[in-house]
Amino acid sequence: MTGIPTATISRLVTYLRILEGLEAQDVGRTSSSDLAERAGVTAFQVRKDLAYFGRFGTRGMGYTVPILRRELLRVLGLNQTWNVVIVGVGRLGQAIANYPGASDYQFQYVGLFDVNPALVGQSVRGLTVRHTDELPGFVRGTRVDMGFLAVPQGRAQDAAQSLAEAGVRGILNFAPVVLQPRTVERSGLQEISDEWRGVIVENVDFLAGMKRLAFYVLNPDLSRAEPEDPAE
Repeated sequence: MTGIPTATISRLVTYLRILEGLEAQDVGRTSSSDLAERAGVTAFQVRKDLAYFGRFGTRGMGYTVPILRRELLRVLGLNQTWNVVIVGVGRLGQAIANYPGASDYQFQYVGLFDVNPALVGQSVRGLTVRHTDELPGFVRGTRVDMGFLAVPQGRAQDAAQSLAEAGVRGILNFAPVVLQPRTVERSGLQEISDEWRGVIVENVDFLAGMKRLAFYVLNPDLSRAEPEDPAE
């Protein structure tokens, strides 16, 4: 499956949240126009986003809410269990571990890691915090699909490298830093090292969001509309 814009995946997550709300209200059917109004996009955009993954509705009748919700869960991979470790179990890491709802989408925390002696050995949400040095051995013995980084900025790159070397393919980075894959020289060219091939990094930068918010609060008349993804 290629050529799907990143913005489309983000909108699918929004559509799923809307469908869950509709289902909770016992709403059985919806339409592209209704989804579009609730998501703040156009009906054409809704239909285009869904069309990447198949035909889910009936012309003139719209979509059956439970069926479309189930299909979006499948498309997003949320109908299977994802094993997650958290690296960095300070206040942010513990807040993430205790945040409700992750298990509703098959995200299962299987390991917590930190370098702070005061935290190692402590229990958080029923898991014992291990030293980060134990991460490679832990991953060898336990399937780990994703690693969440909740470490200080200066430790993020090393922590990400540890996850990549351990074989973790997905990293959700909460540190305000751009992670750089390790490179090696081959035939006089710099290439991404083998352990980083296929690693997907998603950044969650609270400070960046606050900075954008400050700009738009200061300039309320400026449009926040973004151009469509060029791939669309």
